[in-house]
Amino acid sequence: MTTPGRANIRWLRNTAPYINAHRGKTFVLMLGGEVALHDNFATIFHDIALLNSLGVRLVLIHGSRPQIARRLEQAGQKTAFHDGVRITDMAALEHVKDAAGSLRAQIEALLSMGLPNSPMQGSRIRVCSGNFVTARPLGVVEGVDYQHTGKVRRVDVTGIRRQLEEGSIVLISPLGYSPTGEIFSLTLEDIAVHCASAIGADKLIMFSQGEGITDATGQLVRQCRVGDIGALAIPDPDEAAMLRAARSACLAGVPRCHVISYNDDCALLEELFTHDGSGTLVANDNYEQAREATVDDVGGIIELIEPLELEGVLLKRSRELLETEISRFRLVERDHRIIACAALYPFPDEGCGEIACIVSHPDYRGGRRGQQLLADLEQEARRQGLDRVFVLTTQTAHWFIEQGFVESSRDALPDSKQSLYNLQRNSKVFFKTL
Repeated sequence: MTTPGRANIRWLRNTAPYINAHRGKTFVLMLGGEVALHDNFATIFHDIALLNSLGVRLVLIHGSRPQIARRLEQAGQKTAFHDGVRITDMAALEHVKDAAGSLRAQIEALLSMGLPNSPMQGSRIRVCSGNFVTARPLGVVEGVDYQHTGKVRRVDVTGIRRQLEEGSIVLISPLGYSPTGEIFSLTLEDIAVHCASAIGADKLIMFSQGEGITDATGQLVRQCRVGDIGALAIPDPDEAAMLRAARSACLAGVPRCHVISYNDDCALLEELFTHDGSGTLVANDNYEQAREATVDDVGGIIELIEPLELEGVLLKRSRELLETEISRFRLVERDHRIIACAALYPFPDEGCGEIACIVSHPDYRGGRRGQQLLADLEQEARRQGLDRVFVLTTQTAHWFIEQGFVESSRDALPDSKQSLYNLQRNSKVFFKTL
């Protein structure tokens, strides 16, 4: 006989595969300021506490747009918007800081609950917030000065991962800080996408007013591949913005993005622990692979590197030269499209090799594909018995420094490479010991 209690037990048993799959994974949750105004706000955090107890690593990113709007209205101040982004002057910035700080404190209080006979009973959750996001000013766009509105420049990946490893929930407010000590108001989607991709999150979960993403016919889009997003007509601007954010996150390396409702107090658990889910799942295309290049790839490589050649970032390579050197190249292919490439030129007599032409398509930057190709070529150099690799660069010096390269002089290059050195380009030389 099946009773309601036994049905719940069977449901719990059925969640075991999902519990095992999610344990140790990293989820980024994006909660707009509208969520804080809803009656389900506390319930959502009960479920977040449950995820934490099940071993899921959580980063919470909250917005505060309605809270800011209310404070500005109470103060009798008005701010302009351009392309849906608030222009934040100094007076508005004070209200932005006030709203973000107040909501952050509210969230920390919810995660600190431990009342008997409540879902939070016995929970011991540490919440860590801080200056994890470095920002820069958005600047002047189309003649509009956004002032203290900024965009993400860098995410403190090491700091976030360290807190997650210690079992803390990381809480990030919609504020960013510059090296000059300035504070910038950031869009929620900008922070969420950059953070999820930078820390290598397994999921980005976004809370929407509706069930998920609804198309022009009013039907809920249950599943969607990144490659199919362009064909969707989404009438709701907020849902369209979330879908764009999901696309950007997936292209930057996040495997799955979910859009669920904050009006449904079961949506989060239903999406994560049932087969059918509750909202919209946006999945990365499963057509990406790293492989050795062939002659058939020359056309795709030319298309990829040509814009950088025109900008002077890369040396011009003819089709004939690429056909001759194609065996040196390794690439990342996605849905039959080349989205990244790099090449290794060995100098066995000197025990070193040159890594050249590291390029990622602009739509797919941020997904660590350049690092992946670099690691593959370094491994290949070791296999060939080389103990060092070097690069010549004019505009990406800092990136190579971050990958462990050390600046050297032109005299350290192999003799044959020195004779080909272009003095007009004045490229910097970096070496890395393998």
